[in-house]
Amino acid sequence: MTELQASHKTTAYHWYVVGVLTFAYLVSFLDRQILALMVGPIQADLSLSDTQMSLLMGLAFSIFYVFMAVPLGRLADQTVRRNIIIGGVTLWSAMTAACGLAGNYWQLFLARMGVGVGEASLTPSATSMIADYFPPGVRGKALATYNAGVSLGTGFAMVFGGMVITYVSTSERHVLPVIGSVAAWQYVFFLVALPGLLVVLLMLTVREPARQEISSAAQNLSFREVLSFLHGRRKIYVPLFLGMSVNTIVGYALFSWIPTSFARVHGWTMGDIGLGYGLIILATGPLGVFLAGSLIDKLHRAGQQNAELKVALLSIAICLPGVVYLPLASTGHAALMAMIPASIGPAMTTASGSIAVINVTPNQIRGQTMALYLLTISLLGLSLGPTAVALLTDYVFKDPAMIDWSISCVVIASSLFSAVMLWRCLQPFGEGVRETVNLARST
Repeated sequence: MTELQASHKTTAYHWYVVGVLTFAYLVSFLDRQILALMVGPIQADLSLSDTQMSLLMGLAFSIFYVFMAVPLGRLADQTVRRNIIIGGVTLWSAMTAACGLAGNYWQLFLARMGVGVGEASLTPSATSMIADYFPPGVRGKALATYNAGVSLGTGFAMVFGGMVITYVSTSERHVLPVIGSVAAWQYVFFLVALPGLLVVLLMLTVREPARQEISSAAQNLSFREVLSFLHGRRKIYVPLFLGMSVNTIVGYALFSWIPTSFARVHGWTMGDIGLGYGLIILATGPLGVFLAGSLIDKLHRAGQQNAELKVALLSIAICLPGVVYLPLASTGHAALMAMIPASIGPAMTTASGSIAVINVTPNQIRGQTMALYLLTISLLGLSLGPTAVALLTDYVFKDPAMIDWSISCVVIASSLFSAVMLWRCLQPFGEGVRETVNLARST
């Protein structure tokens, strides 16, 4: 047995690390998505339009998330990744609490920017660590487990957030020690910031793994050289990044506006929406990512090197029927059932995208490449997803009650564009995976 093979024997501890990182991802999405349940109260208190709320959910978060992702990715390739994550969790938890101190739109906007800076530290370091703990044959399942944090965090934000909002809404104001009187929605931000403390304590139990599969072709590259390396594989990375990132619009459009849609169109309370939609996300999200990870591993073992993209295309086909039916549903319960396939699809795509980037990229630039991937997702998915829906509602349909049609139009258009990009990428991606594997074996 070689040193590499020995180091890649998976143990219970390796899966413990995946569990801790997944929990960190869950908490990050809890802090990120809780805003979607508080659109009504915040709009009422601060007199905001749908477009302004969409900028808080998307652009405010993504501005520094985008700009910090690349330097933090480079740090992930060169320094102790565990410490990067600990610092990031501490920052985003503090800034989530700062959202509870906001008294106007721009204060809330700046606090959301701070949350984005902290969360930008997580995925480049976490996925790089997982790749060093697991060999390619089981890496898909490990990375899919981590990506379950997206759905778990969003679902938990809906269920827990709905319960908390129902509880705190029994009083319009709450008095906190030192801080004083705050509105119910501000109080929620303080509560959801607390789990970050537990994440920090758990991360202190995680050991930094030795780096594996280091390709001599990618060692000690400057960022300019990394870009040159990726440019040499532009037939892979351009359609891959575009296809996956535009498809991310689907998830953010749904997660950001479905609660408001159910409130406006079907008259549901936030408690009912949080429980119903949250439970669907909690059930279908992990199902989607584990299905994606298992299918990818199975197809890889069968010699299909472009497995990630085939699974992503399958996920688009699963999602579309639900979003087509959404604005046609006559009752809230019928619309909720449409969210089952509409939630499985984005979960599968999320897992497929990060696994694809990891498997086609040499080890020494995985952190930076993943950071660039996150940058693209943020520019296209996170920034445009919530705002595209709001713009259609405010300026095209000009009717708040037409928000379900806005969601459907944005999701369908994004899905079709994504499918075209990923289809074009199938052959070059498979060739790129084989080249990356051969580079690692030759060192």
